[in-house]
Amino acid sequence: MITKNFVILLQNVYNKNMFKKLIQKSLQRYAKKYLKTHSPQLIVVTGSVGKTSTKIAIATVLGERYRVRMQDGNHNTEMSVPLAILGIEYPEDIRSVGAWISVFQAARLRISEPKDVDVIVQELGTDRPGDVGHFGKYLKPDVAVVTAVSPEHMEYFGSIEAVAKEELAVTKFSKYTIINRDDIDESYAAYATTNSISTYGLDEKAEYHIELDVSGPLEGRMGRLITPDWDPISVNLQLIGDHSVKAAVAAGSVAAKLGLSAEQVAVGMAKITAVPGRMQLLSGANETCIIDDSYNSSPLALSAALKTLQSIDAPKRVAIIGSMNELGGYSAEAHQKIAELCDPSKLEFVVTVGADAGTHFAPAAKERGCQVKVCDSPYEAGGFVRGLLEPGMVVLVKGSQNRVFTEESIKILLHDINDEQKLVRQSPSWMRKKQSQFQADIKDTDD
Repeated sequence: MITKNFVILLQNVYNKNMFKKLIQKSLQRYAKKYLKTHSPQLIVVTGSVGKTSTKIAIATVLGERYRVRMQDGNHNTEMSVPLAILGIEYPEDIRSVGAWISVFQAARLRISEPKDVDVIVQELGTDRPGDVGHFGKYLKPDVAVVTAVSPEHMEYFGSIEAVAKEELAVTKFSKYTIINRDDIDESYAAYATTNSISTYGLDEKAEYHIELDVSGPLEGRMGRLITPDWDPISVNLQLIGDHSVKAAVAAGSVAAKLGLSAEQVAVGMAKITAVPGRMQLLSGANETCIIDDSYNSSPLALSAALKTLQSIDAPKRVAIIGSMNELGGYSAEAHQKIAELCDPSKLEFVVTVGADAGTHFAPAAKERGCQVKVCDSPYEAGGFVRGLLEPGMVVLVKGSQNRVFTEESIKILLHDINDEQKLVRQSPSWMRKKQSQFQADIKDTDD
């Protein structure tokens, strides 16, 4: 059945703003009705970095007891969140009226069907002030997790305080909030408008934290999860990097709030694995190891990745560093500051991809005494590093999206071409975008 709203939409299809607003309102209405009809427990994840990894970790652990819906990818916008909650695929052609009619039909069917899940785990994204608060118009989460406050979309936020206010806006419409004590400064507590808060992290002052045994970064992590709910729980994590471990701790804290047993939490945490493009280990050519952290980059995430690489016991280490995008006027300072973490005694080479990394990160790393190679494309970077590979070497690949796409450099470094399917942004639409941005470099690699 075509609604009155759709008649208006059809009449105004030429007006993109009207089209989007009508679609958005309809999607929110369906999501709200679904949540009211079926009453699944709703967990949301916000934060400057680590949302998708944390979302997947939470869903993995909660799966030990509940039927869980978690949309793959990072569907976290005002248009995609309602569909992710409903469990409906986002249409390929968002300008097609017919596609949206099909979506709305699927939404009505989903509402009328029997309850299909017990818990929904959903990430919420933001590009500018007010985006997170917008979700409160139709979502009332049982638990919200805030992963971090660090520079993001600074061309719109302007200050880190504005970022903190935005990410912690989720506290206004959530029943309970769990905050990462390690990566959210205590001074931002004023932006949390609720007393129903717990903290998690590696810091022993966090109510939910983990005591890790000493081990090599590539060996997995064993330790004990400390909570106010149970005696210490022995856990075995197949993860590398402290920031990956924090996602697992967040999952354990949410599981405790939702009534899982200590045994279920331990089993679930052992099942958490690296997400593609986020500290994922891959086998490189010539008996090397690749740390694929190419999905995105920010000051906090890049800092953590570099620290992990430099802590690894390996004969040689190489870092491919892509520009950190969307930092606005803070970009130069951010790149220079993180480059100061580069230790020439622990890095064989620093290889940059992207304008900002080449302009700001590379000179600062060189000043630190590092050998530096500036590349215009991920293909050039991959080709250069391929010539450096020696048995036992560890290569960190860190990057983001536009004009960076460092996942493409990994293809040149892999031991097994089949591992290309484990990389991020490999769909036809993404590959077309990369081809348009790096056409000349792609041709050179083909030749």
